[in-house]
Amino acid sequence: MAAAARKTGRDVTDAYYELVDADDPRGEKFAASDHVISTWGPHMQNAAPVSALLVRAAERCAPRDDVRLSRVVVDLLGPVPVAGELWVRATVVRPGRKIELIGAEMLAPGPDGTPRPVATASAWRFQRSETAALPDSPAEPMRPVAEGRRRLPDDGTDQTYIQSLDWRWLNDILHSAQAECWAKPLVDLVAGEEMTPAQRLFSVADIANGMGSRLDTGSYTFLNTDLAVHIHRLPEGQWIGVRSENHYGADGVGVSRGMLFDESGPVAAIQQAQLVRQRP
Repeated sequence: MAAAARKTGRDVTDAYYELVDADDPRGEKFAASDHVISTWGPHMQNAAPVSALLVRAAERCAPRDDVRLSRVVVDLLGPVPVAGELWVRATVVRPGRKIELIGAEMLAPGPDGTPRPVATASAWRFQRSETAALPDSPAEPMRPVAEGRRRLPDDGTDQTYIQSLDWRWLNDILHSAQAECWAKPLVDLVAGEEMTPAQRLFSVADIANGMGSRLDTGSYTFLNTDLAVHIHRLPEGQWIGVRSENHYGADGVGVSRGMLFDESGPVAAIQQAQLVRQRP
């Protein structure tokens, strides 16, 4: 079921998900649009919308104005289906005044039709305090968005997550050892809702896995099973910058490692485990 198309002043025409039932006993029930489709297969979702929806659940779980997300680890337990119903729910795993742990999960029908977890998130929330006098980050800022080459896929291929982003390449992000680009979603996360800064960050973050791979996708696959993001500053504005590099072992295991930015500088570090396989 695709989310209903709509137009707003922010040139957003659609959404990754539609909220079908906010009061379902299994959790909030959603339907996904074609914007979530992974480039690895037409029936599975890209990890970016999935992780952003889990972050949304974590933010809405026992909400407090004096805390924010500091670290989120998303684990993909298997292919998240595009078709059919999805449920998302979250709970406070470890309550606390200064530090809280939130657990979130996404469920989808299994082979027998019974809903089962397909993705989980573990999110630490820290209480805010005043540290404005401290330095930000020693990481070198990325070049401005205006210096990027616009790469909007318009080659007539089927709709996937890739087409849901506005891209600005700062170098050859497929073949550079350290790839850099800016991206922003052209669609909302949930129809009718404005994304929070954390949701916007996670709606893009997973592209780090495909950047700087230096691998021929006709010869290799490099699927990530997770993403771990440590956020030292929440992003401002619409654009998310990604600087990523990949490390490969000799036994089919790789790691994607990078930094995430807004137009003022670095905001988070990201790391992902990769299952690297040579195609037959």
